[in-house]
Amino acid sequence: MEDTGDKLHVVTADAISPRRQTFGHALIWGSFGILALITALQFLQSYDVLRLGFANWRPVLYAYVLWSVCLCWGQVVLHGEHGKRSLFVLPAALFTVAMVVFPLIFGLDIAFSDWNLASSEGPQFNGLANIRQMWGDTFYWNALLNMVYYVLAIAVEYAIAFGLALLLAADIRARKFFRVSFLLPLMLSPVAVSWMVGKSMMEIRFGPLAHLARLLGWEHPSFFGSPWIARATIEAMDAWTFIPFMMIMILAGLQAIPRELQEAARVDGASAWKGFWEITFPLMLPVSITAVMIRIIFKLKLADIIINVTSGGPGGATDSVTSYIYRVYRDRSNVGYGTLLAMVYLVLIVIAMTFLMKAVQRWMTPRY
Repeated sequence: MEDTGDKLHVVTADAISPRRQTFGHALIWGSFGILALITALQFLQSYDVLRLGFANWRPVLYAYVLWSVCLCWGQVVLHGEHGKRSLFVLPAALFTVAMVVFPLIFGLDIAFSDWNLASSEGPQFNGLANIRQMWGDTFYWNALLNMVYYVLAIAVEYAIAFGLALLLAADIRARKFFRVSFLLPLMLSPVAVSWMVGKSMMEIRFGPLAHLARLLGWEHPSFFGSPWIARATIEAMDAWTFIPFMMIMILAGLQAIPRELQEAARVDGASAWKGFWEITFPLMLPVSITAVMIRIIFKLKLADIIINVTSGGPGGATDSVTSYIYRVYRDRSNVGYGTLLAMVYLVLIVIAMTFLMKAVQRWMTPRY
């Protein structure tokens, strides 16, 4: 039977001669050897083993660009038309390596060094000294514990956002006005929120919120005096800023649910609560999980409100990991130790998010 399939997009393998293969391998591995040699020489100079006159890491950058070009060229030489397919992905992958992987490697190099910006000596390798310092740093572990509290508070934020989305999805008067009004906090910068609310409205003597608290019976209102109240206040300001983000995502999901499903449930005699719990909420799970996961990512970067309002006080009670690392850089000028704390935090985030995504995937997978 004759094959009548579309042959327009069929790519046949090219006949690659042994001489061409040798040239392709030499092109790739030769350029890689140049990159490895220049990188090794640069590291030796960084630790004062050799003096080659490299003022910076620019020779390594040039060698990497050379290797990238040779790698793309070598794929075409070795694989012909099939190799050209890799050119749709390979440059983007090499760019990602240059923008993500290399900075991580340089960050690890800095993390195991003693580098104080107040010193004129520059970075000095100090082995595991930064790790031992981190192990005994109670402020860092307290900041990690605070992040657990802040992340768990997302459950309350999600419940509020879902309730607001249900309200704005209902047929109420001035619905468009309320939608715009509820989105206003999201349009504000967290720095503006921290000064407008934390520094002004909550000011203990003349702030309107402090005055209202005194009218309600709180004789000496101090929103940042006690650890738990300060932590709750920081969470409230951050939630007020980002709840509209989850609300708008959930609202978009609610509007995508066919109205026929809810009408059929009412015809079958289901109450409003039962219809929500058995129809609306299950259908909203994919959108809800996406909104919560993105919100967790934003929460893990919480810093600007804390830095501007409390600077981590009282006694580090409100510190997030990011705000504490910022203070290590700013107050101590300790680049090496601050970089190590950031690297450890990155590893913890990757591990936690991986387990969380696997748990969500296993929970969402139907069991038969």
